[in-house]
Amino acid sequence: MEIDGPYWIDKLDLQRHPEGGYFRETFRSDRCIRRDALSSEYDGDRSAQTAIYYLLSGDDRSKFHRLHSDEIWHFYAGSAITLYIILRDGKLQKIKLGSDPGNSEFPQAAINRGVWFGAKVDRRDSYALLGCTVAPGFEFNDFELASRDLLIKEYPEHRKIIEDLT
Repeated sequence: MEIDGPYWIDKLDLQRHPEGGYFRETFRSDRCIRRDALSSEYDGDRSAQTAIYYLLSGDDRSKFHRLHSDEIWHFYAGSAITLYIILRDGKLQKIKLGSDPGNSEFPQAAINRGVWFGAKVDRRDSYALLGCTVAPGFEFNDFELASRDLLIKEYPEHRKIIEDLT
């Protein structure tokens, strides 16, 4: 049996994600961070940490989005992906997430809170099975999808990748 994207979607019971791809939450800490210990962008208490499985097929994209929390991406199987991160100073950072360090790929990458980022699979005929860990824990209230027009207006030098990932 060939292990491909649909295999993982079925076996891990993944569902569509609003940013693109498929996901399923696998962990939510029972430890709580109280609202008064968090920065002002949070609207309530948060779990200390959450984790998901995340899968991108070769024709899928993780659209540009940002979170109130830091996120660590973990590579599990399939093709490498490229993470595109617009840093606070406006520079575009690219990180290869994969299993071949000889090809400048890394098995995990950290994304700082508040920056715009997205991803795509390096091989369109493949998929990437990943994990994402968020701390403080993920809530959809802390998630913002980018507006193509607003992002291009703010970062015109990155127009091509913004058009691809919005």
